Amino acid sequence: MTDFDGIVPAIAEALRKRGYETLTPVQQAMLDPELEGRDALVSAQTGSGKTVAFGLALASTLLAGESRFGRAGAPLALAIAPTRELAMQVKRELEWLYEFTGATIASCVGGMDIRNERRALERGAHIVVGTPGRLRDHLTRGALDLSALRAVVLDEADEMLDLGFREDLEFILEASPDDRRTLMFSATVPRSIADLARSYQRDARRIATTSEQKQHVDIEYRALAVTPSDRENAIINVLRYYEARNTIVFCSTRAAVNHLTARLHNRGFSVVALSGELSQNERTHALQAMRDGRARVCIATDVAARGIDLPGLELVIHADLPTNSETLLHRSGRTGRAGNKGISALIVPVNQRRKAERLLQGARITPVWANPPSADDVLARDGERILADQAFADAVAEDEQSTIADLLATHGAEKVAAAFLRTYRAGRSAPEDLIPVNLEASKQRREPDYANPSSAATKPRGDFGPSVWFSLSVGRRQNAEPRWLIPMLCRNGKITKNEIGAIKMQPEETFVEIAQDGLDTFLQAIGTGGALERGITVRQLPGTPDFSAPPKERAPRPPREREEFAPRGEKRSYAKKTEETGRRPRRDDLSAVDAEVWADAPARPKRFDDRNDRPAQKPYAKKAKPEWSDRDRASDDRRSDRPKGDGKTFAGKKDFAGKKDFAGKPKGKFGGAGNGGPKKGKPKG
Repeated sequence: MTDFDGIVPAIAEALRKRGYETLTPVQQAMLDPELEGRDALVSAQTGSGKTVAFGLALASTLLAGESRFGRAGAPLALAIAPTRELAMQVKRELEWLYEFTGATIASCVGGMDIRNERRALERGAHIVVGTPGRLRDHLTRGALDLSALRAVVLDEADEMLDLGFREDLEFILEASPDDRRTLMFSATVPRSIADLARSYQRDARRIATTSEQKQHVDIEYRALAVTPSDRENAIINVLRYYEARNTIVFCSTRAAVNHLTARLHNRGFSVVALSGELSQNERTHALQAMRDGRARVCIATDVAARGIDLPGLELVIHADLPTNSETLLHRSGRTGRAGNKGISALIVPVNQRRKAERLLQGARITPVWANPPSADDVLARDGERILADQAFADAVAEDEQSTIADLLATHGAEKVAAAFLRTYRAGRSAPEDLIPVNLEASKQRREPDYANPSSAATKPRGDFGPSVWFSLSVGRRQNAEPRWLIPMLCRNGKITKNEIGAIKMQPEETFVEIAQDGLDTFLQAIGTGGALERGITVRQLPGTPDFSAPPKERAPRPPREREEFAPRGEKRSYAKKTEETGRRPRRDDLSAVDAEVWADAPARPKRFDDRNDRPAQKPYAKKAKPEWSDRDRASDDRRSDRPKGDGKTFAGKKDFAGKKDFAGKPKGKFGGAGNGGPKKGKPKG
């Protein structure tokens, strides 16, 4: 009989039903009598049972000595989580924990129908779980009443601040009663979390569990060094080697998630995607497929790095390195939960090894550096799994003996075993052949320090070792530059930048030094033709090129036939051109000879006449513009009622000699001030 002293009886019954025998350190800490009714700032590692911990801490505050809740009305507790998935997970945890208390729990998360949430709040709820943005929406619309609130829980508070929810959190906390109890849970306590706690908590107690000091003791970290071109192939081999029940592969962008999901789906893996561009319904179905066993691999962005709890998650793969050490811990924390063992594998391209070392050092993690599983390793592991298959542990049934005897008599034991092996491998992707990476060489590699140009070299050229020279059919005249030649050689030759030595540019060709260690791989990759990209070919040289010899010059081009032109200053004859085209040249372009040729030529008829078969029309006679004095000014109604000034007559009209006041002028098209006429009042003078 498990002893749960100090726990509300209804909560203790739910724990026993769930199969709890002992509590985690953070759960034990939340039952401390000195914490009764006080605020708390709790930091504990991911997967330590924080949801159950604050559920235990809230029970005494919400029930207030009663064994069951009364009728639901305004919420008594508010639990805030950074993501939709985490909020729904918190709701599920609290539902079974408060099963025997009669608690009504509602959720308010983005992506769900806000009308259904509003109706649930109107019916009443004891506990509301939601995301910051949606909770603020309900507050501003008047659908969420916090007047009866007794406690507020901020789960993964550091993540909510990182996602930019600080303003929403402050809005919700300021709308809550001042005498509420505030519990903040966070994996880490940076300065931003400490400032938030000082602003909205009263006499808070700081709780740091002992498990926080030893990060992820149940997780095995493996850093797998690969060439950049083998990153996806390494992920396939890692998935095949471990054959985990559930796996999460983390990518840095949504585009990378879509690409890797399509690649693994084509290779026969049962995969689902999880990223911010998916709707809430799609994300819920993806997680449910992982829980039901319909999918075994989840390709996700960092939206799944926090709070997502998948049972049986044994493997986490970092396809792209995280941006900081905290994200590395939260990603890896999806496995190794509740005492289970897990593996966190970092796919580290050789040109990002220093970055991976900094991330691991910041997380205080010492990984095992190794090469990813090769194709032979995967096949050997398949053999081990076949030998340990449970099918061989069962005795041969009586109804199977005759069929087994027929199979052995017809095909023999070897063919039967081969058929069993092929059937086992039929539903699994074939492993990839990877380029081996020298771990010691990658460890000595140094990334360029862009702040110090003198350190831009990745390796001293004096230590390059034995090498072979090659000639590329491109040079300075073809705009050849090392910045695109080196990546091209790495892609096509299956080598890294460490295997490329000196590069000597010539006008028509380029000499490149390739290390002896990567020679076989390079020659096998380029093939016998030596074709690369953009029509560039490569050929191996018998020795070191003679750089003192003058560069090869481009062969002179053959002279191009040009049309003979007349000497400068003389007009070119158009006689030949006009004979070919039949068009009459312009008169000012005719030479004396051409003028004689075209003197008797008939004039070309008008195009208008050709088209309509009628005589040419005479141009319209240009009418003379009448003088000003000839116009009939009296017939112009617009000017007939304009006031006459005392001035000289110009073309039959008296000009205005002085300024007049138009205050008495009747309104009309040009009369009113509002119709474009002179404004009322004193005129400007």
